[in-house]
Amino acid sequence: MELRSFEVSHDLPPSDDYIPPELIGLREPITPEQFEELCRLNRKLRLELTSTGEVIIMPPTGFESSRRNSNLTYQLEAWARVDGTGVCVDSSAGFVLPNGAVRGPDAAWIRRETFEHLTKEEQERFGRFCPDFVVEISSPSDSLTQLRDKMLEYMENGASLGWLIDPFKRRVYVYQAGCEPVVLVDPATVSAEPLLPGFTLNVTELW
Repeated sequence: MELRSFEVSHDLPPSDDYIPPELIGLREPITPEQFEELCRLNRKLRLELTSTGEVIIMPPTGFESSRRNSNLTYQLEAWARVDGTGVCVDSSAGFVLPNGAVRGPDAAWIRRETFEHLTKEEQERFGRFCPDFVVEISSPSDSLTQLRDKMLEYMENGASLGWLIDPFKRRVYVYQAGCEPVVLVDPATVSAEPLLPGFTLNVTELW
């Protein structure tokens, strides 16, 4: 598969230490299949693909952002293991949404029946579906407007519940399919009921 020209967007200036030279200055959109191959060839980079075929290169997170992501995944995974009705994944998982975008939320949960219907080969590749529950945590390099657009994209492509967590203003934006987003100001906890029965995130651990 030839990967020579596609459009690239990134938050940091081009650097030989950060972005491979072959990814700089390329213009044509690529398909989700080409993107998956691109990710295989550049495993050290965290990449996403927009619905229009634009590759987005995301900078590594700082220590504090990484700690928040780890804590979030830990809390969701601990609940998922006890509940047993679904599978939890971290930010390294990629999902090909119905609109063609490939996204990697900071944490996600998928119903177990969806996961078990995949073949072993499919389980090792990007999920070709939208997660049922997604969470994004804002970092200093993120645009909150872009994250809000991403949350709406999840909802429009099949997610039932989504949280956008802004640790800097201590706000949680709750997205539910068919509803307007709700903003929680400095909450101590956030409940994922009824989609994830019994799962309540201790948000204070993320501040």
